[in-house]
This record gives sequence, structure tokens and C-alpha cells, in this order.
Amino acid sequence: MEQDGRPGSDPARGDASIVDWSAAAQIAGRLARPGPQATRDELADLVEGLRAAAETAVPHVLDVTRMTPAAGDAAAGLGSVYVVDRARWARANTEIMASLTAGAADALVGEGGRVPAATALVGAAQVGSVLAVLSSRVLGQFDPYSAHAARAAVPDGAASPPAASPGRLVLVAPNVLQVERALDLRPADFRLWVCLHEQTHALQFAAAPWLADHLRERANGLLAELSASSRRLAEARLREKLATVGRAVLGAVRGEGATFVDGLLTPEEQDRLADVTAVMALLEGHADVAMDAVGPRTVRTVRSIRRKFEARRDGEGRTGFDVVLRRVLGMDAKIAQYRDGAAFVRAVEKDVGRDGFNAVWAAPENLPTAREIADARAWVRRVHG
Repeated sequence: MEQDGRPGSDPARGDASIVDWSAAAQIAGRLARPGPQATRDELADLVEGLRAAAETAVPHVLDVTRMTPAAGDAAAGLGSVYVVDRARWARANTEIMASLTAGAADALVGEGGRVPAATALVGAAQVGSVLAVLSSRVLGQFDPYSAHAARAAVPDGAASPPAASPGRLVLVAPNVLQVERALDLRPADFRLWVCLHEQTHALQFAAAPWLADHLRERANGLLAELSASSRRLAEARLREKLATVGRAVLGAVRGEGATFVDGLLTPEEQDRLADVTAVMALLEGHADVAMDAVGPRTVRTVRSIRRKFEARRDGEGRTGFDVVLRRVLGMDAKIAQYRDGAAFVRAVEKDVGRDGFNAVWAAPENLPTAREIADARAWVRRVHG
């Protein structure tokens, strides 16, 4: 997971990237806090346990979702598994963000233009700082974009990896250890429970190989629009800048918008963001449903884990500053995605069954809109008639 050769810009000359990704990775790695104290034997057991849980989770996920990968042998796994510390997680996410934002600088400086090195470094500091904060809060993550980055890096004329190449599952060991200690959970159960969620994400992208590029194109297009809006804001008078940003931050802290950026969007941009958010709610909610659907025969303490974990998600025991930080960074919006998406999945399955729900993975036009996430019957009528 070390990131030699990461995509990024050359600080000496500027580049067509809005962030110096190499610098962002270094900053994130330096600022990420170390995890809980553990002996060498405890750490070895943790790493081995997470790897075993990731492997064990695959057949259970295939069974409860009734989904199959579009290509390849699911029995061989759904992608590579990496057990990492917080710093390496933060660095790895600069690769994902670089892939998702490729080309967005064209909207900011014009096609073929260069982002000033100083600007790219400021972006690196901002991104690196946020990733360092988030690195202590993420248990695991499936990354479908490492395969995309690998294909993009292949020289012209060389053989490329297949389009359906699996991504990578990243498990953040110190955070798993911290949560299972804090909530007094049975380690083997909790580790499998986490892996059930993340391997469901791996299966989603394997069953719908178009999904990664679809999300990337949507996110990139939205980011291009936001970059243009940022350019307009940058050209505004100082008083207008401060008033706009101040309203956005205040709204996020009060919970009036889902995230800080919502306060800076036009109505059209808010609609496009809502549809991207709807897809994320689908992915997260579906994974949440799957991880609980295995039942106590597979994860003996699954009900206790869910109860304690929901209390943690609700911010039980958090400081006032942490609550504000969660709102500004959009972490409360993320929690809402899990719950809204799970409610959508359960409502659809109640109406047309699990196989009927799986029509959502057939094509991009079958993905739910923001309105349909809140009204599952509307999605059923549109897709199933």
C-alpha cells in the first residue's frame, strides 16, 4: 500500500490537477494519529483475523444477496485484501480521489491549462488534513478505482488489465481494534460483520462492472461544475466570499444542509448531487442489510453488535466539537445514507423480493433517483411496471 509513483502534480511546474496528490498523501500520512496500543501478538492476531474474515465473508455475501459477479470466479475472491494502518488508509484514498477528480481542473483553468503549484499545494494541505481526521473513523472500504488507475497507467500498445478487474478491499486494523474494545464486542464476530459489509460493496461492483465508471463520470461532472462555481466565487469581492462561505459553514453546523458544500451549490448542482448521493445511499444501505441478513448462525452476536454500533453512529458519548466536525465534513449525512438506503432496500424486497430488487444492478437507468430512495414504490413502478 505504499504509494511510490502515485498520480499527482509536479510542484515545480504546476499541472492539470487541482490538488498535488503526492503532497496530499504525504500530509495525510504524517497527520494521521496512531491507533490504540497493542502487543505484537495482538496485532498479529488482528491482521490474521481480518484477512480470514474477509475470505469467510464472500460465500455468505453471495448467498444472502443472490448476486453473482459479471465475470470471473467468485470463489477465488472479490478483489485483493489489504489490512492497513491509518496513515496508509489516508494515503490510499488520495489515489481514489485523484481518479475521481481527473480532468476537473479544466473547468477551473480551461482545457490544457495549468493549476499554479501554490494552488495545488493548498489543495493538498486541505485534502490531506481531512483524510487524516477521517482515518481514525473508517473501519473498512472497498476501492473499485485502483483497477481503473492501473488501466489508465498502462502505456499505449501494452496489454491492459480487463475492464472488470476487481478493486481492493482495505481494512483499517487499528480502528477495528478500537471499536471492538470500546463497545466490548466479540472480536471474531465484529471482524466478520465488518467484512460482510465491505465484501457486499465488492460484489456490487463485480455484479455491475459499469458502476465504477458511472459513478466516476457523475462525480467528475459534478466536480467540474463545482470548480466553475468556485472560480466564480474566487472572482467575487471579499465581502461576498466571506458571507457565502460563512452561511455554508453555519448551515452545516446547524444541520440545515447535509454538508458544508451544500451551502455553496446552485439549485441545479444540488439536484445532481442528490442523485449521486442516492446511489451512495443504495450502496451503503444494501451493504448494511446484507451484513445483518446473515443472522446469528453466522455472526452469533449480530444483534448486539448492531444495537451498540447504532448507538455509536448516533454520536453517543461524543464531544460538542466532534459533533460539529461530523456535520461540517458530512459524516452525519453519511450516517443518513446508511439508514435511508437500508429502508429503501427493505421496502423494495418486501414488495418484489430479493431477485426483484437485484434488477437495480442491471443497468445505470435502473439506479434509484433521490426521490425514489424516499419512495421505494416509485422505483418499483418505474422498473417493474
